[in-house]
Amino acid sequence: MGRPMVDALDIEVCYARADKQEVVRLSLPAGATLGQALEASGLLLKYPEIDLGKNKFGIYARLSKTDTVLRDRDRVEIYRPLIADPKEVRKQRAAAGKAMKKGAGDADASEG
Repeated sequence: MGRPMVDALDIEVCYARADKQEVVRLSLPAGATLGQALEASGLLLKYPEIDLGKNKFGIYARLSKTDTVLRDRDRVEIYRPLIADPKEVRKQRAAAGKAMKKGAGDADASEG
């Protein structure tokens, strides 16, 4: 048994900025796509920094393309570009931690 057929989809489109989060609730016809939900939400006009060619999009934290067909109660998410590469940040933190440990070890040795 699959999901029951619906004529209209209840969809949320979410965009989280650093200062606030926008959530737009929509009713779209069955068969609507992620791209259609983005357009219908009005968020593309309200926030010109959202670029269909650069930003990534998802449905419940799973990356999806704009031609993905939506299902009832899907939450479309608009992701902002990363400011820093997470791998590089981890490397920097690890290097800083090693330097701190070396420094602490030298101070301990001089006290003894």
